[in-house]
Amino acid sequence: MERPRQKTTRDLKLGNRMRLLRTLYFDGPLTRRDLSPATGLSTASISNVTSDLIAEGVLREAGKLESDGGRPQILLEVDPGHAHVVGVDVGETHVRVELLDLGLTEQSSAQYALAPGRHDPATVARHIVAGVRAVLAESDGTQVLGVGVGMPGIVEYGPDGVIHAKAFGWDEVPLGRTLMEHLAPLPVHVDNGAMTMGQAELWFGAGRGADNAVIALIGSGVGSCIVADGRLYRGSASSAGEWGHTTVEVRGRGCRCGCRGCLEAYVGAEGMIERYRDRGGSPLPDVEERALEQLLDDDSEAARSVVDETVEYLGAGLADLLNLFNPELIVIGGWAGLMLARRRMDDIVAAAGAYSLHQPFQTARIVSGRLGPDAVAKGAATLVIERFLGTGRG
Repeated sequence: MERPRQKTTRDLKLGNRMRLLRTLYFDGPLTRRDLSPATGLSTASISNVTSDLIAEGVLREAGKLESDGGRPQILLEVDPGHAHVVGVDVGETHVRVELLDLGLTEQSSAQYALAPGRHDPATVARHIVAGVRAVLAESDGTQVLGVGVGMPGIVEYGPDGVIHAKAFGWDEVPLGRTLMEHLAPLPVHVDNGAMTMGQAELWFGAGRGADNAVIALIGSGVGSCIVADGRLYRGSASSAGEWGHTTVEVRGRGCRCGCRGCLEAYVGAEGMIERYRDRGGSPLPDVEERALEQLLDDDSEAARSVVDETVEYLGAGLADLLNLFNPELIVIGGWAGLMLARRRMDDIVAAAGAYSLHQPFQTARIVSGRLGPDAVAKGAATLVIERFLGTGRG
């Protein structure tokens, strides 16, 4: 058996750098004195690492903290303007590209509509590449660390970014490799959109501080990000979280995945709109977001019955998550989920309580996401930041 490689001095320095940088990124600003108990590093190590990071422009001073009888303590934080990252949200109706600083503040954006049936890999890749080039053209010259992409479907976690997306008709599409060929030398990282949204909500949104949570993404389709012991759970083949394709009705409505009775067919925006039209509802706009907004605000019997039914199915779906995973928190996100929660959150929570076991329901909170409808793009950018925090280097 091969003996484990002994850590070198370089390995230790890199580990210290990563530990300090992550602490300041998530918990800063902090003083050097605060950093010692927060990281477990010695005073000397903290002094050496912070000096290097300040010299490189990664850290900056963020004010002073007065102390009793002594010199004021200088607060340090990661400089959000040190570098930029690109986050991409590929949805069923659009491709959105955002240039963000390290604090996920948007610097510029570009968006391209996707028409029904126009989800072929070449079209999607072309929009992503055009969007990245457009936002980079508006950049102020700050270094860009890379591109993160959030996609529907199952994403094989690896450098090729292989996508299996039934809704798009994709099977084993190496989107990551294709994008790297066009965007080199920028690194490209691809992940499932629900996973990226989940990481963004964990870092900066409603999931901050939660160790066991589920972040539910409801848009045209439905997915989720499962968080166990503070880490994203991917399963054995990166397909964990396909909550939208759990069965809520045997021999039920057809789903885009080819099965019947999936939660997505009842709770996703596309399924809601189709059921409304099936019941003779008034004409809706062609743009899906506008169509759902009109449906939710419609007071007709057809609209009320669809929305009431959706609330009940969503509550039952959330109850499944509560019973299976016993999370402390469920976050409802995605553009359609936020629309629905804004109008019917109390009813959604009541429906979840009616379908779940008492104990897991009583010990959990169900809340709306805080990062808005572009949380997938922001989350995709965290794929790049995650790697930056491992080294602190652009």
